[in-house]
Amino acid sequence: MTPEMMTYAIAGLAFIAITGLGFAFAGGGGRGKQSKRLKSISDGSKNRVGDPAATARRKQMESTTKALRDREEAARLNRSVGRSIEDKIKQSGLNLTVPAFWIGSLVIGAVAAAGTFFVGGFNEGWQLLVPAGIGFAAAFGLPRWILGMAIGARQKKFIGQFADAIDVIVRGVKSGLPLNECLRMIARESPQPLGGEFQVVVDAIAMGVPIDQALHKMYQRTPIQEVNFFNIVLNIQQRAGGNLSEALGNLSTVLRSRKLLREKIKALSSEAKASALIIGSLPVIVMLLVYMTTPGYIMSLFVTDLGHLLLLIAAGLMGAGIYIMRSMINFNF
Repeated sequence: MTPEMMTYAIAGLAFIAITGLGFAFAGGGGRGKQSKRLKSISDGSKNRVGDPAATARRKQMESTTKALRDREEAARLNRSVGRSIEDKIKQSGLNLTVPAFWIGSLVIGAVAAAGTFFVGGFNEGWQLLVPAGIGFAAAFGLPRWILGMAIGARQKKFIGQFADAIDVIVRGVKSGLPLNECLRMIARESPQPLGGEFQVVVDAIAMGVPIDQALHKMYQRTPIQEVNFFNIVLNIQQRAGGNLSEALGNLSTVLRSRKLLREKIKALSSEAKASALIIGSLPVIVMLLVYMTTPGYIMSLFVTDLGHLLLLIAAGLMGAGIYIMRSMINFNF
């Protein structure tokens, strides 16, 4: 072997030896750190298991969570809660009684049926079914639709104000104010409908109602998930303890993220909603254009029995199509 090859061989063996020593020390150190970390975790777990206060707090949180879960399951099974007309009127915030609602519904139905009977000319034989059906739909559909729109607008306004109210509670608790005083501050200074709902809660607490029951009543009046989250957080904190300001601060962050996601979904689904609006209004627009250009061509639908039947079938199919399109573009989250 030449001296040059010998030099290269010695250098290669030295490089391999140094690399092996490096891997050995690195691996040994890593295993030592890993074993130390596992030992510290194990000791910490033993300490937590042996700590009576931590064990009692964990059991209290588990029992509280289980009780809240059972109550939510019972409310889910009892589907009549929050679905009656009285509950919906409360959710809408309208100053209206149940008898007044039903009287108004009957009046709307009678006016719609009479207008169809006299103005539309559906006054012979089976044609009387048309004003009867329109009157029934107007009496039981139109008022509920208006009530649903009022509920949606009120809940949307409530959600827009709710995260700010939680921030008020967080700042108040950090400054040393009690929770009841923070709720009074929200009820006194917040706009409607948030201030009115918290005022009802404050009045109920002043009358001796527990805060969890008062918040559960508010959830029945405003059945949105944000209020349910707020109720759960306060229930767990009161029964199991913990940092209330930190928990409500995290809840405020979650609610703002949900609001941002809601707006993002609305923006992404706006194209589908516009397409559904165009498709739903296209038959009516075409019918009006045909009537304006060649009225004799389309008048047979309005003056013959077969045309009336075709119009009734078309209206039913259009209603079913609009309902299906609305279900496809309506995102519940």
